[in-house]
Amino acid sequence: MRTIASCVEEILLAQPFLEEAISRNIVNYSALASELVEPISEMLRKPVKSGAIMMALRRYSPPKDLGNSVRLKRVLNSLGDITVRSNLSNYTYKNSTTLFESHAKVIQKIGDKSNIFYAFTRGIHESNIVISSSEQKHIEDLFTNETQIGLQNHLSAISISLPADNTKIAGLYYQIFKRLAWEGITLYEVVSTTNEFTVLVEDQFVNKAFSAIKRLHS
Repeated sequence: MRTIASCVEEILLAQPFLEEAISRNIVNYSALASELVEPISEMLRKPVKSGAIMMALRRYSPPKDLGNSVRLKRVLNSLGDITVRSNLSNYTYKNSTTLFESHAKVIQKIGDKSNIFYAFTRGIHESNIVISSSEQKHIEDLFTNETQIGLQNHLSAISISLPADNTKIAGLYYQIFKRLAWEGITLYEVVSTTNEFTVLVEDQFVNKAFSAIKRLHS
């Protein structure tokens, strides 16, 4: 049977920013309870009073994992180099039986250029190629028979070196995404390997995004 407390928990778990604000005791409980009267009334299919919701909010205890929290802080403090690469372009193509062949030809063209940024991501229906704008000609020459869905120029990549045990830490990526979201930074794409995490943003956001990520150290 659903209760006001269970409805409050369901809403907060779906809104991690709000849940964190409550855990830090920086929320106006009365105002929040008033905001939740309508959605909780709909969830329970009966009228509820804001006072009962406020009591449930005050009693709510966010799930805590002290061990993971300590490990997470240690990982954030030991983030490695942050590298910025600008003048990038992102191509999106519809997946086809010849796409990998075209991809292989591009690799042959740029394989000996260590300073070139290149990332290939294959999804279920489409694939993305991020490449230094100076090398766009290879994509445009070798993918002429592919179906292009999109193209975005003027992008920058911010890459973060992660500690070797990062895959064992819950919430690491969330901390990065949260910081960027709080700063109002829109991510164009995310690319990651086991120990490296890269976000692509439009050039206008790169300085702000870099500063936000750097502050994770503290």
